[in-house]
Amino acid sequence: MINLELPQKLLSVKQMTHQLAAGVFRPISRKYDDIEHGDTPQELKPVAQMMGAMRAAAVNGGGKGKEALIDSVVTVKNGSNMIGVIAVEEMCWGDTGLMLSIPGSGLGNAAIMAVGTAEQKETFGKMYCAMAITEPGAGSDSAAISTTAELCGDEWVLNGEKIFCTGGQRGDAVVVWATLDKRLGKAAIKSFIVTRDNPGMKLARVEDKMGLRISDTAALSLENCRIPKGNVLGSAEVADTEEARKKAFGGVMQTFDNTRPPVAAMALGVARAALEITRSILLKEGAVADYSKPLYCSTAVEAELYRMEADLEAARLMTLKAAWMADNAQANSKEASMCKAKAARVGNAVTLKCVELCGEQGFSQVSLLEKLARDSKVIDIFEGTQQIQQLIIARLLLQVSSKELK
Repeated sequence: MINLELPQKLLSVKQMTHQLAAGVFRPISRKYDDIEHGDTPQELKPVAQMMGAMRAAAVNGGGKGKEALIDSVVTVKNGSNMIGVIAVEEMCWGDTGLMLSIPGSGLGNAAIMAVGTAEQKETFGKMYCAMAITEPGAGSDSAAISTTAELCGDEWVLNGEKIFCTGGQRGDAVVVWATLDKRLGKAAIKSFIVTRDNPGMKLARVEDKMGLRISDTAALSLENCRIPKGNVLGSAEVADTEEARKKAFGGVMQTFDNTRPPVAAMALGVARAALEITRSILLKEGAVADYSKPLYCSTAVEAELYRMEADLEAARLMTLKAAWMADNAQANSKEASMCKAKAARVGNAVTLKCVELCGEQGFSQVSLLEKLARDSKVIDIFEGTQQIQQLIIARLLLQVSSKELK
């Protein structure tokens, strides 16, 4: 038998984070959407302390290969990855921008926990670490990165420009992707930890955005930015064989296997919030979904609700599977891309359909529907666009390389 229900320990996480979303995030959602480029919301500072305690509990026995929340005598584990997607979905039901603004929960933290040494995890793991990958000339193709890193004695010297860095303004440190040798392509790409107070890394600008407005998205410039030799994540060596190069870049890309399921969970939370608000509005207009009738006997509105609910549930199960595989040390690159592609596409479609079904109440600021629709769009773009996810999935299914399928 396959048990698709969450165990009690995870239900407790779900309940706690939902209370946080309902009691803290949702009431201030509109306020901070209007403020946009303000400082970190004061309401989030006690939240950061609570989330730190949750992460510590997960790390003490969670993550890949760790035995946390063991659900049976067999080696079935629900650790930090499963906890993460459940918590993220609930918090994004409240507000995705506020969730991304919680001090100490940046995407760079996931990279450090995925491939960092024990010393790096101890030094930087408690910081708020952003991630800087995208460049003006390198977006979805990570192998096209041109920011350089050169070893000079006991220091790395970084030069380049990064854009669309979530948390780049407020973060304590930034995980920067750079190349050791442009001629070697993706084989020479490494990630480096740069503290935010480093004089060689400057804030160029903070972007004005369509959605997730309170979450800062920054452009950073690195000019002769010097960092300690030990601030490289993983090995600093460039492999001398094609097979080893693929493996080395795969280690760098492992970060995405951990971060894409939580991004999928963001889409689930936003879409679920929109669907619940829509049901409430439609109920006041006398439109009640009657699940006892077959689809072809339902009204057009009821049929739309059924389809959206079915798509969301499919995306949720895919997301939980990808997270579970990570917790149980199973390769999940394909499943991580699948859940991100499915949930992000469905999330955007659901929020837009909810705006449409609710008419004026959906388009105006009477409810949060128009904000949820704006927030949902970027989830289909960051952490790899819809098109890139489908390309990754195709390569993995067909077992071909990036050179063979572009």
